[in-house]
Amino acid sequence: MTDLPEPPTLPRQAYDASQPLIVFDGVCVFCSGFVQLILKLDRKKRFRFATAQSPLGEALFREHGLPTDDYDSNLAIIDGAAFTRLDSFIAVMAALGWPWRIAKALLILPRSLRDWLYDRVAKNRYALFGRKDSCDIPSAELRERLIG
Repeated sequence: MTDLPEPPTLPRQAYDASQPLIVFDGVCVFCSGFVQLILKLDRKKRFRFATAQSPLGEALFREHGLPTDDYDSNLAIIDGAAFTRLDSFIAVMAALGWPWRIAKALLILPRSLRDWLYDRVAKNRYALFGRKDSCDIPSAELRERLIG
C-alpha cells in the first residue's frame, strides 16, 4: 500500500467561515488598492482579509488549487463558495449590495473571456501598478479585519 499525501491543513488560527474572506497578494499595489476600496465600501464590516503570503493565505490557495509561488489570482470565499479571477471581484462586489451588485452584469461575458481579461491584468499588474518590497504595515481599520 502506498502512502497518500496528506491534504493541506489550515493553520490553527483559521477564519470564521461565516464571514466573507478575501485573500490577496500583499505586495501588489493594485491588489492592496482593491482591499482599501472594499474597506471603504463594506459599511457592515463583514469582509475579512488575509494576504496570500500568510500561512492562512497559502493554505487556502493550496486548498483551492491555486499556486503558492505566484499569486496572480485572488481568492474570495463567500458563504462557503470559493471564487477566483474576475469571478472573485464580481462576487465581492455583489456581496456589498446595491449599487455594487451591478458588477454581476459582467457575468454575461463568457468565462473564457472573463478569465482572459483577468489574466492580462494579473500578469502585468506589477508593471502597470507597481510592487512593494514587502507587505504594508496595515492601517488600524485593516488590522482589526486582517487574519492569518
